[in-house]
Amino acid sequence: MPIPQNHQNHPVFMQPRFTQQIDIVEASKSLPQLIEAVIEGEEVVITRENEPLIKLVLISETKPRPRFGSAKGLIEISEDFDQPLEDFREYMG
Repeated sequence: MPIPQNHQNHPVFMQPRFTQQIDIVEASKSLPQLIEAVIEGEEVVITRENEPLIKLVLISETKPRPRFGSAKGLIEISEDFDQPLEDFREYMG
């Protein structure tokens, strides 16, 4: 599904600029720098024994607030949507 043109710069649709993997011991020594890297758009994955363990993400960018009217024009309701369905006509009496 293509990304709508007006949403391409939205953080949810943006790909991280760079994925950085770092061992948990090293990460504990440089947490402030890792946090800053995430704020600047990098993806940081903390590993243990070369296996991904934790992914650092920005909370504000993972859950954008819904905006009233943002789906305007994306949903169409047919003229007869509130008419009885043919399958239920016999139950309608």
